[in-house]
Amino acid sequence: MRYRLLLGWIVAGTAATVGYYLLPRDGVAASMLYNAIGFCSALMIVAGVRRYRPRRPAMWYLFAAGQMSAVIGDLIWSYYVFVLHQEPYPSFADVWYLAAYPPLVLGLLQFVRSRTRSDMETLVDAGMVAAGLGLVFWIFVLQPTATTASASVLEKVISIAYPAADAVLLALLTRLFIGAGARTPSARLLGAGALLLFAADATFSVLSLHSGSDGYELSAGWLLSYVFWGAAALHPSMAAEGPPAPAADAAVSRGSVVLTAVCSLLAPAMLFVPQAGASLTGRFAIATVGIVLCVLAFVRTHGLIRKVQRKTHQLEHLATHDDLTGTANRRHFENTLRRIPLHDSPQVVFLGLTGFKSVNDELGRHVGDEVLGQLAARIRGAAPTPASVARMGGDEFAVLLPGHTDGAADQVAARLAEVMREPVLAGSNELLVGAAIGIGDSDGATGPAEVLRRAEAAMYAAKDTGEPYRRWSPALDDRAGEQARLGAEIRAALDGGQFRVVYQPIVAAPDGRMAAAEALVRWEHPERGPISPAYFIPVAERNGLIVELGAWVLRTACEQMVSWRNDTAAAAPGYLSVNVSARQLARPGFPQTVADILTATGLPPGCLAVEVTETAVFGGGQAVQALHQLRALGVRIALDDFGTGHSSLGLLRTVPVDILKVDKSFVDDIAGAGEHRVIAEALIHVCEGLGLTAVAEGVETAEQADVLYGLGYRLLQGYHFGRPVAAADLDRLRPAESAVTA
Repeated sequence: MRYRLLLGWIVAGTAATVGYYLLPRDGVAASMLYNAIGFCSALMIVAGVRRYRPRRPAMWYLFAAGQMSAVIGDLIWSYYVFVLHQEPYPSFADVWYLAAYPPLVLGLLQFVRSRTRSDMETLVDAGMVAAGLGLVFWIFVLQPTATTASASVLEKVISIAYPAADAVLLALLTRLFIGAGARTPSARLLGAGALLLFAADATFSVLSLHSGSDGYELSAGWLLSYVFWGAAALHPSMAAEGPPAPAADAAVSRGSVVLTAVCSLLAPAMLFVPQAGASLTGRFAIATVGIVLCVLAFVRTHGLIRKVQRKTHQLEHLATHDDLTGTANRRHFENTLRRIPLHDSPQVVFLGLTGFKSVNDELGRHVGDEVLGQLAARIRGAAPTPASVARMGGDEFAVLLPGHTDGAADQVAARLAEVMREPVLAGSNELLVGAAIGIGDSDGATGPAEVLRRAEAAMYAAKDTGEPYRRWSPALDDRAGEQARLGAEIRAALDGGQFRVVYQPIVAAPDGRMAAAEALVRWEHPERGPISPAYFIPVAERNGLIVELGAWVLRTACEQMVSWRNDTAAAAPGYLSVNVSARQLARPGFPQTVADILTATGLPPGCLAVEVTETAVFGGGQAVQALHQLRALGVRIALDDFGTGHSSLGLLRTVPVDILKVDKSFVDDIAGAGEHRVIAEALIHVCEGLGLTAVAEGVETAEQADVLYGLGYRLLQGYHFGRPVAAADLDRLRPAESAVTA
């Protein structure tokens, strides 16, 4: 619908142009049709303005005024010819013909300014094209017109005025087509109409000098220019505003380059035209334009060199800096570190953000990017003046301190730790993103890369221990080496069957009946003897073997639970709880692994509880999604060590929880009247309100058991009821000795 009027006008205008040549050449009908096309063109321009409401309607009204002025000139000329039977030159019609050019030129000038960028390169290119074409126009049109013998001064002035107006039109067309403009269909139609007008005018000027042509053959150019001007106003893109962004002009069109090159050669080429160099005026014009073209070419070349240099600097900056934070990247940081001699005692402070992944997962990458930008600014602000700050990876930063003592570097690390503890305001969110900080020095280092490695190792050590910052020491490398050896031994232990599963009862108060059990892994090393899970589990987490080890524990525990249910159905635990690590939850296939084990062993899903820590699910994302998938299978979800993590109560809204295991730290002093008892009492109320099962961990005395029972706890676990033992020994526990006395 919106293109119907446009297409109708193009078809009607083109048909009318053809019809003009089918009518008698000197007839009134042909003249009236000619004037009707021009008049309708002005009406179409006004209709387009009223329909699409451009922000700059004035230039379109100027176009319409120019068209109407030309139509009035045609009507006056028709009056001379068909009524007065005269063809005077100059006449009153010439006044209206010439009056059409100022509004057209002013309108084109506004159009060019609104649709093209005025960068130096574009202006110079347009100037070179205008100078070259203008010289040709001067030699073949303006100069012959000015020097021809005329009957009167007025006739000579009028004869020069037409090509002079066309010269101005030529300059604007050059700017329009050479400039980096908004190449909308409306702009192309408008340019085509103006180009047809100029071509017809210029050709008529040449023909009138060398023949007696009345321009009848050129009428198609003028008529089609009317059609194109009206079509430009009727196209919806006529309301588009503004030049393109600088990035849109990254590539120079081949046509513009060729046109500029050709036009720059026109001045010397005119020397081979006899007519051009025949007079002093012609030679002067050629010399002047040649000088102008040389100057413009020099300016263009200089601008191109500067542009290439600027782009080179930009590329160098992009290659050595982080686009998001504006800091140096890892490559630039390492190159800077290599240039500092080790005897100048360079030190590196390495920062690894903690809790940042949850920001990206829960609030989106755009919030995460804003957080990184703010934290990078904090790091730059806290670093001393000669320091170099770099983003080393996704959530890691480093500060290079040349010539700093250990004490000065420690002060910088302490200052960084302090500023990183402050909340970050990103959008409407106030977030806490911590940082583990490591310091590496060059004392005894074999090279610059060693300094960076030390800082990174110290950062990971600080992350493990929770220290605000940690300085590297040889003991860290010894520990890393020991952990590497331990990792290899874990692999051998898995292959050699050195691990075993033990079970700790979870009893029901007050009778002490075993209501459930927790499966725990133990390692009997053939040479070292028993190795504590607190020692080997973190190593297995880091090297990824926890996934294979966890799957083995889960399968073994499920098989044992099936055996209990088959042998002693009445005395079997109600469910079996198995610990699952953060790394296992992060694997997309973990829920399917659990489902396969349940299917293979035949254990009902309700008899299995997956036990996770708050830290494992605090980051959200895949871990929480995995728990939802397990809950859909029918597996119970237990939240272990509750109350010691990041946001305990908040997790109860996002994580599907069935069982809440209250941490041992709240049970140790439960017999007193302090805050631990208040917290334990509050947690049992939370469980009752949310319909969760509460399990109190770490019960070691009968007094603790009695107090917990009095507070409302009905499931208890701890050494008071039994230590983790092998499956065969779990049956020998005597419930009577474990009963709560209350």
